[in-house]
Amino acid sequence: MISRYSNQKEEIREEEIQEAAQEIKKGNLVLFPTETVYGIGANALDENAVKKIFIAKGRAQDNPLIVHVSNMQMVEDIVDNIGILERKLIEKFWPGPLTIIFQRKEKELIPDVVTANLDTVGIRMPSNLIAQKLIEKAGVPIAAPSANVSGRPSGTKIEDIIAELDGKVEYILDGGFTDIGLESTVIRVKENEINILRPGKITKEQLEEVAKKVKIDEHVLTKVEQNEVVTSPGMKYRHYAPNTKCMMVYSQDEEKMIEKIKEIVEEQKQMNKKVLVIGRGDHLKKYSITNKWNMGATLEEIAKNIFTLLRKVDQEQVDLVIIEGVGEKGLGLAITNRLIRACAYHYLVI
Repeated sequence: MISRYSNQKEEIREEEIQEAAQEIKKGNLVLFPTETVYGIGANALDENAVKKIFIAKGRAQDNPLIVHVSNMQMVEDIVDNIGILERKLIEKFWPGPLTIIFQRKEKELIPDVVTANLDTVGIRMPSNLIAQKLIEKAGVPIAAPSANVSGRPSGTKIEDIIAELDGKVEYILDGGFTDIGLESTVIRVKENEINILRPGKITKEQLEEVAKKVKIDEHVLTKVEQNEVVTSPGMKYRHYAPNTKCMMVYSQDEEKMIEKIKEIVEEQKQMNKKVLVIGRGDHLKKYSITNKWNMGATLEEIAKNIFTLLRKVDQEQVDLVIIEGVGEKGLGLAITNRLIRACAYHYLVI
């Protein structure tokens, strides 16, 4: 069943969320909005239910899931202990787009399939009201990765993902366009240092307001080898990617970046190749090609738009998509992290 909401902030239909919560209780899957992206969720305490997520997404079993909670008691039930720094992070950023990796309390409570057999578990408390109500009414934590077939761009609106997931879930809660458009920041605290495993809306600069030491994991911008163990989703496998070949081009000097992109476009034209450029709106007039898309003017707009744009490129039947880079400051780090994976690490920094 599909339940459509015209405004995810104001319109809460208790009856429909209750119906979706019943499906969670019965061990079924529900598609639901969060403030970051849409999730495909199951009862995190039910091993068989969680296995359905992996089947629906075609997701590798060594890729851990994030557990979504609606209150601190759910966290206390799952994790072994919450440190002082972790409590400060919770107080400042929850509910919101921050996932914290904790030590698991009991393996019997959270099935190994959720954590990819690790002794840690990632937990976050979403701020989206529909997500909050769904978890509350289900009465259990909900394991939920992004709602998409693995490898594809994450879903930021139902229209983008319904074709690939309809029929694989029992209930769909449509809350419109998600607010942020990128998955949550994932961090782990070690020896009073915050390690960013996956960047998101909560930036390094914001985390530094809570802790003096904030480290960005080396794999945020580099490949993870197949035999390496990861504690966060979004690190190991090809992600966020269309089938069309993509490349990212970036320079701190915007004019230099634009000139390089124009050069690549001309090279492709000489080979009779069709090119699409995705860039900032005020740059597009400088590219003398028909196929050019506006990714937004601000980092917030780009974050919200990028997955929807990546989902559309295969329809254009071009040979190459060139995407303007945005740098690594603030929210730019999260966008760059997603773009280099969407481009299968085919990028140029000049």
